[in-house]
Amino acid sequence: MPHLPTADPYLPGHGDPSYAVRHYDLDLVYVPDGNRLNGTAVLDLVVREQTARLVLDLAHLRASKVRLDGGRVKKWTGRDHRLVLQLDRPAAAGASLRLTIVYGGSPKPVIDKYHGDAGWEELEDGVIVAAQPHGAPTWFPCNDRPDDKATYRLTLAAPTGYTVVANGTLVAHQRRASLESWTWVMDRPMATYLATVQIGRYETTEHDARTRTIGPPDADLVDSFDQQPAMLAFFERVFGPYPFDAYAAVITDDDLEIPLESQSLSTFGRNFCSSDWSQVRLIAHELAHQWYGNAVTLRRWQDIWLHEGFACYAEWLWSEESGGPRTCDGWARHHHERLADLDQDLLLADPGPELMFDDRVYKRGALALHALRIAVGDDAFFAVLRDWASSRAGESVTTGDFLDFASAHTGADVAAVLGPWLYDAALPAYPRG
Repeated sequence: MPHLPTADPYLPGHGDPSYAVRHYDLDLVYVPDGNRLNGTAVLDLVVREQTARLVLDLAHLRASKVRLDGGRVKKWTGRDHRLVLQLDRPAAAGASLRLTIVYGGSPKPVIDKYHGDAGWEELEDGVIVAAQPHGAPTWFPCNDRPDDKATYRLTLAAPTGYTVVANGTLVAHQRRASLESWTWVMDRPMATYLATVQIGRYETTEHDARTRTIGPPDADLVDSFDQQPAMLAFFERVFGPYPFDAYAAVITDDDLEIPLESQSLSTFGRNFCSSDWSQVRLIAHELAHQWYGNAVTLRRWQDIWLHEGFACYAEWLWSEESGGPRTCDGWARHHHERLADLDQDLLLADPGPELMFDDRVYKRGALALHALRIAVGDDAFFAVLRDWASSRAGESVTTGDFLDFASAHTGADVAAVLGPWLYDAALPAYPRG
């Protein structure tokens, strides 16, 4: 199927820039026995540029019915993880459309050359959806590009005994025959890769009014996940108000190699129920992404340091605040020494798809922030972090946006301060005050 669009060169074959989705309404039924997912997706669209074709991302699942309100679909075909709709006449820029897709199948992860598998994955007894960066199409038809943020309403029915957790606020929970349905609403704009659903035999521990952990009944949360209220309170002091209504950590009964944040929740394996700093730091890291990555989201995947550098720096801040292994400056010096011994072949502001999740992006990104902090002082630095998170919440941003914002707020030439960290492969010297 030639000439299908790509919205971001870091993720070929995903996204269609010709339209934007404003809202997803998903009504799904999942049966673990046989791994069967059936559903209806209703997408409210706005056409950005005149087009006679709409291309959606949908992997391993088959559409059985398509309807377009505000236009008419002449024909539609599915191939290579895309669903292509040919319209009977071009839709004008600015037109509002409502697209309804009935679909189903046996969901499974989608594999990318550089990023491995992502998306809907069966656990021993349940489901995890870890979609970053390319897994959203494994469970719903979408415009899979990070700059296309929408609101969501998800209803998912699963057999009685399973708990269904998704983004946002639980607004309904009903039992019907042998199924229980759960309805979750995310009313803040969210990128497709941050949408998630977690299914398991879980119980909920309410830490306080805003933080909870959902996981196996026998999960030990002491000195790990029970620190989340303190983490959130500290991050609100340094980053500003928490950008969503509540936060949840979901713990799967299976061990997981790495955790992953989604909007308003993060997912961890049982192996993260540990007081060891190597695990606790990642609990802080994923929480920090709610400000930097979820509320304020990159426009292009090349700017991933705006997520990972900030969340890594949050780990160092929490270490100092909580009496962890090192102060923030201690961690900065430690990782600068380690980076100096590694290959100097990474451009932080454009690492390429093969290196976008390289650990050097995380550590060098955090060091860039530390260099900015030393250059402008604590008061100005933390004011930038707070104002960036609050004023750009719900938006998609670039490195250039951050440089301009920080310069305007501090009066410093932030591009000069951060340029060597962002655009030179060689590691700059450790920042001095």
